[in-house]
Amino acid sequence: MTRTIIESQSRTAIIGFDQPFCVIGERINPTGRKKLARELEAGDFSTIEADALAQVAAGATMLDINAGVVYNSNPNPNETEPPLMREIIRRVQALVDIPLCIDSSVPGALEAGLEVCNGRPLLNSVTGEEEKLELILPLVKKFNVPVVAISNDDTGISEDPDVRFAVAKKIVERAADFGIPACDIVVDPLVMPIGAMATAGLQVFELVRRLRMELGVNTTCGASNISFGLPNRNSVNAAFLPMAIASGMTSAIMNPMHPIEMDAIRAANLLTNNDAHGAAWIKANRPKLAEGEVEPGARGARAGRGRRRG
Repeated sequence: MTRTIIESQSRTAIIGFDQPFCVIGERINPTGRKKLARELEAGDFSTIEADALAQVAAGATMLDINAGVVYNSNPNPNETEPPLMREIIRRVQALVDIPLCIDSSVPGALEAGLEVCNGRPLLNSVTGEEEKLELILPLVKKFNVPVVAISNDDTGISEDPDVRFAVAKKIVERAADFGIPACDIVVDPLVMPIGAMATAGLQVFELVRRLRMELGVNTTCGASNISFGLPNRNSVNAAFLPMAIASGMTSAIMNPMHPIEMDAIRAANLLTNNDAHGAAWIKANRPKLAEGEVEPGARGARAGRGRRRG
């Protein structure tokens, strides 16, 4: 079984076919969040810190860290992203001990994150573009970390799933040339919006099956892409995730703050035998006790033990 190992200072996350689905919390990302971008430009990390704590409490297995702020004073991401990435990672690691995913299109920001990150993070990402392969794969090898491989190349994102599979295969083969094993490649086959392409769901399910059977790699995606532009997006996502899991998808970059989506993942783990004895499902659905209330039978059991000792 292919297993991708990601570590924090003292915790390990495993992405694998025989493992519970890995939820990579997406909230630490200023893209599309103007308020957060303004806060970061002003040196305010309060929302970042709150999002880190909330996502872990909601059940995230890992946290994605993106520092892609466009500064008004200096719009050059090659200069602004690396120091901001370092600072965000330091602050998140001071609050939570959970494996991280370092997310940037700027190679300097990826390297800066790797330099300060505890453990063995997931690097997000490399594409099939020649320039990116030559820049990112040496970093992956140097720091001995797993990497997300996104199925687009110099020609862009293809709507043809066979082309996206070919790009993924190319990245896996090029990684092998650098001595990077397939277990350290997590392929993102690219989820298209179902509102724009009616076959988007069917395409990704088939791609995930092929990637598992033919390349033996783990997979991930930006889960909310499937519902982009639609009403009631959380319900669409909650239907998509178990179907993707049943097809072989092993992780997703997503928002763990939506209970309907997290419940769908827990149910899928249970149904695919990746929740030992249903423990996680039972724990998540155990009725909450009122203050001072004891679980049914607990008091009687203690009393019975007392009588037996007597």
